[in-house]
Amino acid sequence: MRERGAVVILTGAGISRESGLATFRDPDGIWARVRIEDVATPEAFACDPARVQAFYNERRAALRDPSIRPNEAHLALARLERDYPGDVLVVTQNVDNLHEAAGSRAVWHMHGALAEAACLACEAVSPWHGDIVPTSACPACGATSLRPNVVWFGEMPFHMDAIEAALARCAVFAAIGTSGQVYPAAGFINAVAGRARTVELTLEPSAVSPLFDQVRHGSATVTVPEFVDELLRG
Repeated sequence: MRERGAVVILTGAGISRESGLATFRDPDGIWARVRIEDVATPEAFACDPARVQAFYNERRAALRDPSIRPNEAHLALARLERDYPGDVLVVTQNVDNLHEAAGSRAVWHMHGALAEAACLACEAVSPWHGDIVPTSACPACGATSLRPNVVWFGEMPFHMDAIEAALARCAVFAAIGTSGQVYPAAGFINAVAGRARTVELTLEPSAVSPLFDQVRHGSATVTVPEFVDELLRG
């Protein structure tokens, strides 16, 4: 089959909502109940590490709930990576592991991953599925100085140079379940508009919907499999 143009998919909390994970920015989301300044900044961690660790331990525990599974949208994107005759990259703002659980392999977590711990002593990043407590030791150096490997407000997202390079060469860019309010991800559309085919799949219009060639409203479990089918048909 003839090679086709690369596809970059940006995913946000909306794609995991139907798997049972709480979103952050919806009116009833996590940030409506917890202040960002208390749990999601370097300053919060320096001031009260126990509180911050407890917050992320709770998020990590949700991923261990057997009822939290990849939904049809995650599975469709894994199918796209498997069957599309070209490169497919998922860039996700989510810190869950549902893309990987669905079978996707080319996944870049620009905001980090709950299932990883970073060592403040040696900077090693290790898989981590349980709680992080004061006695948790780094598998690489043994120091008890672990933090969640997530990007807090005020920190630089991961993989930015590689993401910008991928956007520069993609033929199709799709944003799924994003609010269009969190930068730099909200600005990705500006890097591809007018050059690549751009599609937004969203339950409700985002802050950047007018910049897309096409916007499709509906649940991710419906719109994403339909979009994948279209791409695979060519």
